[in-house]
Amino acid sequence: MKMRVFLIERRWLSVLAALAACGAIFCAVSFPGVVTAASSTRQLPIYSVEREQRAAALTVNIDGADTDVRPLMDAMARGGVQATFFVTGAWAEANPEDLLALTQAGHEVMNHGHAYAGYKDLDADQIREDVTACGDAIEAVTGQRPALVRCPHGEFDDHVIAAIRALGLEAVQWDVDSQDWKGASA
Repeated sequence: MKMRVFLIERRWLSVLAALAACGAIFCAVSFPGVVTAASSTRQLPIYSVEREQRAAALTVNIDGADTDVRPLMDAMARGGVQATFFVTGAWAEANPEDLLALTQAGHEVMNHGHAYAGYKDLDADQIREDVTACGDAIEAVTGQRPALVRCPHGEFDDHVIAAIRALGLEAVQWDVDSQDWKGASA
């Protein structure tokens, strides 16, 4: 009799272990949020926005204080093209007439950092100071505060995106690069 009780207990233990394993597998499949990967918690900028109609957003980065945007604006006007210009605060301060011309032509003007410093090398306070300084420079000329930020050099990590979002702004990244920075001709 004693032997029989041992076998029953062992069998119930096996059944309970099998049920627990099935329950764990069910939870992992049904609730994937329970099983997370490091990549799922990464903070990323906006790359695209879902829309009903097919559309592309043209963005232009302006970071050099001596960048002449007039020829580009003229070409865009001839083609009826509007764009979002991400400008540095230094460029905005050096070119207030061009900055105002961009907005008057119907282009959006957004934040590309003030000093064009690599944000991954800065702490959160330095990033917020740089973004704020650029926003101040743009707002002083246009009367509008940018809501979007393009990280200088396109460089970002979790702490960069978190610092930008702490200001109530969103970071925007490109998904197709013209690679004009490589010096290729038109």
